[in-house]
Amino acid sequence: MSMTSATHVHRPEIEYPDSDGKPMSDHDLQFKWIVVIKEGVGALFIHDPNVYVAGNLLWYPVEGNNKIRQGPDILVAFGRPKRLRGSYKQWEEGGIAPQVIFEVLSPGNRSGEMKRKFEFYQRYEVEEYYVYNPHNGTLRGWLRVGQSLVENPVMAGFVSPRLGIRFEPGQGPDSLTIIRPDGERFLTYEEILEERNAERLHAQAERQHAQEAQRHAEEAEHRAEEAEHRAEEAERHRAEAARRAERYAALLREMGVEPD
Repeated sequence: MSMTSATHVHRPEIEYPDSDGKPMSDHDLQFKWIVVIKEGVGALFIHDPNVYVAGNLLWYPVEGNNKIRQGPDILVAFGRPKRLRGSYKQWEEGGIAPQVIFEVLSPGNRSGEMKRKFEFYQRYEVEEYYVYNPHNGTLRGWLRVGQSLVENPVMAGFVSPRLGIRFEPGQGPDSLTIIRPDGERFLTYEEILEERNAERLHAQAERQHAQEAQRHAEEAEHRAEEAEHRAEEAERHRAEAARRAERYAALLREMGVEPD
């Protein structure tokens, strides 16, 4: 009887690199807005443990294929826990695709590249997709309708269904305003520090004003106490003088002299 033995073919484990070798940004203005949007959105959900916000993180939607990937400038995944990641492997994330994507353009972005990104996000079920060009101030946004991402025709005043933030594009470069649900706008770190410093100075001025008012009140109370003390002393002096006069008159009467 002949026997055959099965040969086990070892397939190397697929690696999913955490970097695609591309820089996070190639312009200061692009980097500024990546940070502002990423940190601003993150702050909205700082107390929600199941909203994950990342910047410049590779997203792998298909297990077993490390060529299918995209590195959005900002991704937001609802239903995923906050934790440190080197990349977003969708099959390790309960199959949940990031629902919201932001891309911030630089002078180096090309139309072909942006077309491929759009097709990727449309195919892999992104719900909201926003592209901001800080160099000319244009903002575009798409929402998922069925199997497609459909562009919203007017972005001024548009409110993100998922994030609740309102977009107010300005006129010209670096002019976008993003308004939080509480009415406050997204700020740069420098603006946050300036506001905190202004608040600190205002609080310090208020404390000084309160201390000055308290000092004036204490001084006024002291003056009132002194005036009351002087009035009491004067009254004592008048009473003592009256008593002395009465004693002197009584003495005169005892001597047979009627005082005037």
